[in-house]
Amino acid sequence: MDGLAAARARGRKGGRRPSLTEDQAALAQQLYDAREKTVQQIADLFGVPRSTGYGHLDREKTVPRQPKGTAPAKP
Repeated sequence: MDGLAAARARGRKGGRRPSLTEDQAALAQQLYDAREKTVQQIADLFGVPRSTGYGHLDREKTVPRQPKGTAPAKP
């Protein structure tokens, strides 16, 4: 733990680098929010798995989509 703390003090971070850059993640969010592309299409565009695409979408802003062929519930 002391070694990790010393490394952090020197500005080092542990862990794997993100698969998408911040710009790519922002573009993915924009494409998804505009309903231009599905998560699978976005993942294919950047060459990452679909689960990675979901991981980079902002869960706070993202509106869930209705499955194809179903209409939104009416009150």
